[in-house]
Amino acid sequence: MKRTVFITGASSGMGKAAAEKFANEGFTVYAAARRVEKMRDLQNLGINVLTMDVTDEQSMVDGITQILEKEGKIDILVNNAGYGEYGAIEDVPLEKARYQMEVNVFGAARLIQLVLPAMIENGYGKIVNITSIGGKIASAFGGWYHASKFALEALSDSLRNEVRTFGVDVIVVEPGGIKTEWGDIAAGNLRKISGTGRYAKSANSFADMLTGVNNSIGETAGTEPKIITDLIYEAVTTEQPETRYSAGFMAKEMLEMRKNLSDREFDRLAHQQLGM
Repeated sequence: MKRTVFITGASSGMGKAAAEKFANEGFTVYAAARRVEKMRDLQNLGINVLTMDVTDEQSMVDGITQILEKEGKIDILVNNAGYGEYGAIEDVPLEKARYQMEVNVFGAARLIQLVLPAMIENGYGKIVNITSIGGKIASAFGGWYHASKFALEALSDSLRNEVRTFGVDVIVVEPGGIKTEWGDIAAGNLRKISGTGRYAKSANSFADMLTGVNNSIGETAGTEPKIITDLIYEAVTTEQPETRYSAGFMAKEMLEMRKNLSDREFDRLAHQQLGM
């Protein structure tokens, strides 16, 4: 049976690579993003392209309705849309903080609500929530981003135990450093919000890390998106998938350190990295 997969945030990076991977493997693929002009090349692979804003209710309802009317089902949902609103918690306007949660948490949650009835009716479904190692580890200047990813991790845990008896699996994928535009966007947000003022020195140092300037994290030290897309594919094609998968630059190492170090020990390492 040919499965139907729906992927958000598919205009670049991991989302786009995932759409290509599933199409090449013979799935019926629907790829959604706000910047539909950046997905024209996906159409050459037979991928169905949708314009969707995960902060807009009607946009999400229309997209899911369109897929269900044409295919009669959505077997796999990959909640990949997201971004990083970086800046000192003191500095980030609450309007921006709310938007961060709207994109990274409520957008994903609403799509889950929209696809679940059909999945449960069919007795089959895979919901993949792309969080981050930042859903387990919180750094300075990423408070709202980390809050959103911690929340998505918790939402996934609750959901997994609610829907398991209906044949629906909930899978969390936690990327580490990946070569995408994410780091540049997060660094730009950080410099704009906290690049001057009391947090300037450490904020600009962290922004350098996000863009890979000091080769610690970010694009120059990141892993190709393919490693994550292969992981997603493995997770949804495995009969009994793990609840969590992690991969990418320093992902496993950072998660292991966070597990074994005390809060103060981990904070000390982070402060040393920033020269604080």
